[in-house]
Amino acid sequence: MTGGATHLYVHIPFCASRCDYCDFVSLTDHLDQRKRYVDALLTELELERELLASELDTVYLGGGTPTLLEPELLRALLERLPAAHELTVEANPETVTPGLAEALVEAGVNRVSLGAQSFQPHLLDALGRRAGPSDIRRAIETLGEAGIDNLSLDLLYGIPGQSRRDLGADLDEALASGPEHLSCYELEAKPGTRFSHDHGADLLEQAEVLEDHLELVVERLSASGYRWYETANFARIEPGRDLRSVHNLGYWRGHDYLGLGIGAVSTAADRRWRNAPSLSRYLAALERGEKPPRETEALDEATKLRERLMLGLRLDEPLAIAELESVLDRSALERFVDLGLVAVEGGLMTLSRRGRLLGGAVSSDLIVWSEDSVAA
Repeated sequence: MTGGATHLYVHIPFCASRCDYCDFVSLTDHLDQRKRYVDALLTELELERELLASELDTVYLGGGTPTLLEPELLRALLERLPAAHELTVEANPETVTPGLAEALVEAGVNRVSLGAQSFQPHLLDALGRRAGPSDIRRAIETLGEAGIDNLSLDLLYGIPGQSRRDLGADLDEALASGPEHLSCYELEAKPGTRFSHDHGADLLEQAEVLEDHLELVVERLSASGYRWYETANFARIEPGRDLRSVHNLGYWRGHDYLGLGIGAVSTAADRRWRNAPSLSRYLAALERGEKPPRETEALDEATKLRERLMLGLRLDEPLAIAELESVLDRSALERFVDLGLVAVEGGLMTLSRRGRLLGGAVSSDLIVWSEDSVAA
């Protein structure tokens, strides 16, 4: 018996050091536990395999730093995972060597997401990144020489001390390297973290120009032949080849997915659960042959529709109004149409360019949040 999830996420939490701004589940110690952790991942996969469809669209290894695993261990893990049309591995530039790149290709990896963040030394220093500009360039070259022909490059904007000129220089450098995909994210520093404490004033200054930064990103990448298909994501336009991230599209379209590893989230069979972010508890449970400790919530139809609306509006794809009627605020929709923030045609709705730049502020207002207002 097989389930309906066609997307698999595998979390590798290990990092050589922790970036000050990062709030992902990551570990800079316990590096001697990597083999035990991989074994536990594979055990969890067997315990949950019935949730997966017989044929997967995507497998995605994220982190943390998946490429911090030794090449042989990483290859062994990849070879034990189900086959998928798109197999992505996240990498930090300083971990990319010819041996690692060769191991990825031999294991069937056909997409790599490289965490560059910036090419400016002073911004990389502010972020606490280990890789310098030369490491990023070398990693891009090494992956290309190994045969990776679908490279996604991550950039950040809103970094303390970042000017419009800095961002323009990052975009110049990124475009010169010719990646198939670019993810350009707004830096989010969680309140109370050391990063927000150390850079509080600079972060406030950056908050005032975030929309300007995004506009520059959209203008430059759109003019350079990239499709702005999601709020923070851009795919190069190539005839006969769709270079969007199929894995992330699965999340944004509300598809079921299975997540393995500490802190990993899954959504399947009208439930969502998150594995506890404890390495010791995770290993202990799976070495007993038990599922790891986790928090679980039921997903009712209204919740799923709200999420479909919120996430779907991040895309440049139209949404069918009739399918979302029970959670859609009609008065807000009419107001935003009048303001030119939403376009409606033939029963379909999309955010306009201006609406997409405003992003979540528009999407949130379009949703009916009261349960009393939702049709049963």
